[in-house]
Amino acid sequence: MAAPPRSSAVMPLNIALFFTTVLIWGSTWYAITFQLGAVDPSVSIGYRFMLAGLVLLGWLVLRRQPLWPARGTWRLIAGAGLLNFSLNYLLVYKATVLLPSGLVAVAGSALSLMNVLNSRLFLKQALRPAVLLGGCLGLAGVLMLFSPELDGGSMAGGALVGLGLMMLSNYSASLGNMVVSTARKSGMPLIGLTGWGMVTGAGLMLALAALRGADFSVSLTVPYMISLVYLALFGSIAAFLCYFTLLSRIGADRAGYVSIMTPVVALVISTLFEGYHWTPVGLTGLALALAGNLLVMAPPGLLTRQPAKGHA
Repeated sequence: MAAPPRSSAVMPLNIALFFTTVLIWGSTWYAITFQLGAVDPSVSIGYRFMLAGLVLLGWLVLRRQPLWPARGTWRLIAGAGLLNFSLNYLLVYKATVLLPSGLVAVAGSALSLMNVLNSRLFLKQALRPAVLLGGCLGLAGVLMLFSPELDGGSMAGGALVGLGLMMLSNYSASLGNMVVSTARKSGMPLIGLTGWGMVTGAGLMLALAALRGADFSVSLTVPYMISLVYLALFGSIAAFLCYFTLLSRIGADRAGYVSIMTPVVALVISTLFEGYHWTPVGLTGLALALAGNLLVMAPPGLLTRQPAKGHA
C-alpha cells in the first residue's frame, strides 16, 4: 500500500504551530495587565526574562550544545538585550497602564513598517512599493483604532501618551531586530543568542530597578505568579520556539502572518475581559491594519502581473 502524501501529515502540524503561536502571543498583552501595580515594571521584566533566558541556556546545557558565545559577539548580544528584552518591554508595560491591552497589541503591529524602513536603512534591503503602501495602510488603521480614545474623551491625554510609548517601543524592537539579523548572518546560534540576550536584558532591567531604589520583593498573589510564569515560559519560550519551528517549515513570508492574527486575538480578549467598546471607525481601522500587514507580508510576486508562459 502506498504511503500517504507527506503534505497530509505536515499540514496539521503547521496549522497547530501557527495557532499555538497566535493564541499565546495574542494573550500575552492581557497577561501583562496582571503584573501592573503589584511590582515595579522593571523588576517584573527582569524576573520574566531572567527566568526565560536561564531556561533556554539550561536547554543548551542539557543538549550538550555550545553555551558560551564567541568573544566578539557580546556587543550584539548586549544590543539585542537592550533593545529587544528591556527597553522595548519597559515601554510596553508603561503603555499598558494607559491603554486596553488590545489597543497596545494593535499599536505594536506598526513594527512591520519600522522593520521595512530599518531593513532598507541598515541592511540595504530593497524597498518594494507594495510593502511601503501596506505599512502606511497599517499605520493609518492603527490611528483610526485610536481615534475614539483621542476624540476628546477622558482617556485622550493618556491614550496619546500610550500611543507614543508604543511607537517608541516598536522602534526599539525594530532596531533590535536589525541587531539580531546581523548576529544571525554572522552565524550565531538562535537559541544561544536569544537566551543570552534575555539574560542581558533582564540584568539591565534589574540594574535600572536597583538604581531607582525599587522594591525587589515578588507579589505572591496567584494572578501575578501565574502571569509571570506564563509570560516567561509560554510567551517568551514556547511561542518563540513554535514560531521559529514554523519559520523553518513554511518560510518567513507565510510565518509572518502570525503578526497579522495576533492583534485580532488580543482585541477579542480585550473585548471579553476589559470591556473594550467597538465603533464603526474602530472596525474600519482594524480592517485597514490587517490589510496593511497583509501587503507587507505578501510574497514579492503576488501583486505583480506574471508574464504568461508561451509554448517553446
